Amino acid sequence: MDGLTSVVHGLTSAQVARAKANHVPRRSSRSLSAILRANVLTRFNLVIGVLWALILIFGEWQDGLFGLVIVANALIGIVQEVRAKRTLDRLAVINEAPVRVRRDGEERLISPREVVLGDLILLGPGDRLLVDGEVVESDGLEVDESLLTGEADPVHKRPGDQVLSGSFAVAGSGAFVSTRVGTDAYAVRLAEEASRFHLAHSELRAGVADFIKYITWLVVPIGALLIYSQLHNSADLGTAITGAVAGIVTMIPEGLVLMTSIAFAVGVVRLGRRRCLVQELPAIEGLARVDVLCLDKTGTLTAGGMDLDQVLPVRDDEPVEPALAAMAHLDARPNATAEAIRARHPAPPAGWTARDTVPFSSARKWSGADFGERGTWLLGAPDVLLKGGDAYDRAAELAASGARVLALCRADSLDAAERGHAVVEPVALVTFCQPIRPDARETLRYFAEQGVTVKVISGDNPLAVSAIAAGLGIPGAEHAVDARTLPHDDPAALGEMLDSHTVFGRVTPQQKREFVTALQARGHTVAMTGDGVNDVLALKDADLGIAMGAGSPATKAVAQVVLLDNTFATLPHVVGEGRRVLANIERVSNLFLTKTFYAIVLSLLVGVAGVAFPFAPRHSTLTNLLVIGIPAIFLALAPTLERSQPGFVARVLRFAVPAGVLCALAVMATFWAAHDAAAPLLENQTAAVITLFLTTWWVLVLIARPLNWWRGVLVAAMAALFAAGFALPFVRKFFALEPGGLGDVLTAVGISLVAAVTISVAVKLAGTLRP
Repeated sequence: MDGLTSVVHGLTSAQVARAKANHVPRRSSRSLSAILRANVLTRFNLVIGVLWALILIFGEWQDGLFGLVIVANALIGIVQEVRAKRTLDRLAVINEAPVRVRRDGEERLISPREVVLGDLILLGPGDRLLVDGEVVESDGLEVDESLLTGEADPVHKRPGDQVLSGSFAVAGSGAFVSTRVGTDAYAVRLAEEASRFHLAHSELRAGVADFIKYITWLVVPIGALLIYSQLHNSADLGTAITGAVAGIVTMIPEGLVLMTSIAFAVGVVRLGRRRCLVQELPAIEGLARVDVLCLDKTGTLTAGGMDLDQVLPVRDDEPVEPALAAMAHLDARPNATAEAIRARHPAPPAGWTARDTVPFSSARKWSGADFGERGTWLLGAPDVLLKGGDAYDRAAELAASGARVLALCRADSLDAAERGHAVVEPVALVTFCQPIRPDARETLRYFAEQGVTVKVISGDNPLAVSAIAAGLGIPGAEHAVDARTLPHDDPAALGEMLDSHTVFGRVTPQQKREFVTALQARGHTVAMTGDGVNDVLALKDADLGIAMGAGSPATKAVAQVVLLDNTFATLPHVVGEGRRVLANIERVSNLFLTKTFYAIVLSLLVGVAGVAFPFAPRHSTLTNLLVIGIPAIFLALAPTLERSQPGFVARVLRFAVPAGVLCALAVMATFWAAHDAAAPLLENQTAAVITLFLTTWWVLVLIARPLNWWRGVLVAAMAALFAAGFALPFVRKFFALEPGGLGDVLTAVGISLVAAVTISVAVKLAGTLRP
């Protein structure tokens, strides 16, 4: 008896206090310890730490400044990522949909983390299952398990059936008792095994990781050669160690990972200020690559909810209003259509008790009920329920005006209706008004200007969708396509139809998924927006899933980005932030990799020639600070509207390799031209440093183009700081700058000018020079 009572009334407060809670790590951010490890315990930090120790032992402390830069980099990275983590965690809490449970015989809304083992959890359409359990109540409950099994058809659940976390309810209502919570739940175990619940792919991070991997392979043998060369050809151990460290440290792009992390983190914080939750950091990169945006009309172009407009009887001998009210009160969790009818009919009519029901689902596009002696009634899409006739034609005319139209019909049998064999007679047409979002037109205009193609994909009548889309000025909206006429077994033909048309109606949830796949197969980067359970599959498969904050819990759970304020106008800022991150990180990567390649070439030349390294670590620190460190921070966070294209790694290499090689040759040429056995090594190195700065400064100019006012000020300021370093005696002494005669300086400047012209031509021929 106690067990039956707990099933009906749920747990008591005392039982809840003793039960295991549903503690699951949020996927929106990593832990503080993980952030610390990622920024401190890196391969490059280990290498640089060893080199720093060598300088402190064998050299002068000024040559160990690069070690302080690494400490600063780690601190900046930690601070920025912790800041982003706090933003993500705060927004994630806001985004968490409350769970309906029954405790002490009363329904309550609790947070997902308050669910405990044995809780009686109530389900309705759109609810996401957070824990595993056993169904104890079912009123036409249908659960979609496609994210777990790959099977698209919803599964009817009856008392005694098992349900798994990671699935979601699509129709009907019911309740289940939680049997596995926290890390024991099915979906959590899948996530830990890195199965279906994977993070968004990041070409940017993958490219940076590849750079680091290959550079590591090069640093070891080249560094060994450089160390051997410096020790073999220098009588002074300290000078030899200092020269070797200068080459090895310069080869390491230590700030590249930092800049990437900062750009991602700042992007998260900026979007967070606009109440936009980025649930997966690499999703920011996806924002920049989007060239096709698929929109669901309801909840995206139109505002959430609707109003009942007209009830147009087709027959005068039927109880239209009572039947309509009875249909609207069937579900304990009404959808927007039922709520609009309930606003006019707040109470169910007397005597209308349903013996059997079929809940509404996006796949069926109708709901039904058997009211015994009052007959079987259906409410749904006219072009699904009706096969022609005057009512069908009238519904098409109403839909063409942009109204949402439903048909109220009688049927001979509910079972026959489910099988598609029922005799259906129209009784009335019901129209609804859906207000257009005030920001929709301006937002759509932005995407058109930015070269992003918009596809309107809706489950509604194609004529209604076409009218709304045309009113918003979407190109090609007047030629709407009925998705039921599209090829299902020919992906290539489907892709052609999607490329040539803009508006699609009567699209099923499975077709939305097929649309995304077909567009991706044609080389598009696809973003999908939505708010209902019919959008979940497409959101999951899209390159970027964007959910509305008022959407169903299942929709928000699978999307990478959630617009918490339900503001369609936020989308341009979302896309713009992604473009800013990727375009700027590509610029910054060009800077860092140019430094790496000139250091590799210099180290090889010095190692083979057996001469002293052309500059000391402190020289490298000064130059890197002025042409990479300070500019990289500004360039990484600057606004831009450039849409990122695939091929990030190839483009960076096409720029950095020729630029780096030519910088190295220019530095070595200056070092040899200024070489005088009678002159101090520092004079020869200073001439080489002048060339190093001028050539890499010119690389900065090329990367910063187009030079607007602030970029012009930035590059001019770096040149002015370098000149000031030579003008101020204490700076010259600190950085060991000892200019030789005027001839050495002119030689350095002349070689730099030739190198700058050559670099410009080389990167232009490589196709990477910005206009």
